[in-house]
Amino acid sequence: MAHVVANPHVLYVGTPALLVASTNADGSPNLAPASSSWALGRMLCLGIEADGQTALNMAARAGITVNYPSAPLWPALVRLSHLTGRSPVPEAKRDRYTYEHDKFAAARLTPQRSDLVDAPRVRECALQFEAMVRRMTPGLDRSYFMVEAEVVRVHADEAIVQDGTGEIDPRAWHPLVYAFRHFFDRGAEAGWLPSSRIAEHPPVID
Repeated sequence: MAHVVANPHVLYVGTPALLVASTNADGSPNLAPASSSWALGRMLCLGIEADGQTALNMAARAGITVNYPSAPLWPALVRLSHLTGRSPVPEAKRDRYTYEHDKFAAARLTPQRSDLVDAPRVRECALQFEAMVRRMTPGLDRSYFMVEAEVVRVHADEAIVQDGTGEIDPRAWHPLVYAFRHFFDRGAEAGWLPSSRIAEHPPVID
């Protein structure tokens, strides 16, 4: 393996793509693509642009949904990538973004009623989290927020839930992966941790 100095224009090394739904002041839904996230226990940390409608909605109304698309839904994220629910469009975005009120329709996706929050889920996503925003921390350059959201309910297509356990079967679940501005399906299983609750036996490591 020979390493060279690289200079990528983004650092998205390969994370699940997200669709974050929030609620506008008039009660209508907003939908935005995202790709900066991680989870610890029941908490999600999301990277959200500061000048978008999603950040405004999160600050005013804590209930959101975080929806995980699978690979066939990648065109929906592209359809949303240059749309904003904020009007007027912020000056810094005017050369790249167009205002769109009904972003579900623009993405060709379907809102689905949530159980515990006002924001809808995305029906076409096999894995959906209802969550409550608990804290929003401005980034160093103030262009984004680090949003901490507590997951209060998980919804999943029955095809990816292991019978009798409620656990997500990672062998059946194929999230859309976003890497250096390209989309990928998840690859083949390489292994697992001893703490897996669905593996048939501990990992065999030489």
